[in-house]
Amino acid sequence: MKSNWQADIETQRRQKDDFFADAHRSPLPPAEQEAFEGLNYYPIDPDYRYELPLEEYADKAVVTVGTSSEGEREYLAWGEFTFSVDDEQVTLVAYKSDPDEDRLWVPFRDATSGAETYGAGRYLDLEAAEHRTDDGTWILDFNQAYNPTCAYADQYECPLPPTDNWLDVPIEAGEKDYEGGHTS
Repeated sequence: MKSNWQADIETQRRQKDDFFADAHRSPLPPAEQEAFEGLNYYPIDPDYRYELPLEEYADKAVVTVGTSSEGEREYLAWGEFTFSVDDEQVTLVAYKSDPDEDRLWVPFRDATSGAETYGAGRYLDLEAAEHRTDDGTWILDFNQAYNPTCAYADQYECPLPPTDNWLDVPIEAGEKDYEGGHTS
């Protein structure tokens, strides 16, 4: 029997596929929307779902992040999550674009990037209402990892994961590389 969080992820995936196929604001070019049959995902795996404390930084540094179109954006390095993947301890930095928001942005690259997943990396968005537990820990669920919009069409500018968030381990969870007509 599936847990509620697994069913929620399946629902999110179906809704995203429907949006990509039918929505006027889909990131897919119209010609690709017509042939779109759904995104590719790893099977949902509870081993890639973590409940972790955020080690919030006392001094939140402004970090300049490069983008897919050679631009730059600024974020605040808010804190970090430390956890183990395949018995290897890793750390990911969580960022905010605005200190007053309740959401964290966790961009990352891993050993699957450029092979099974989008080469530039993937993202996790952590919303306090959905991803924060009653005891204050955060749910870091890589089954929810997704590709930035620039994975689907060149017209989008996407922030790239800073090198601090490049992992040597594979994260075999979440969205895989898009196989459509995108050229980059």
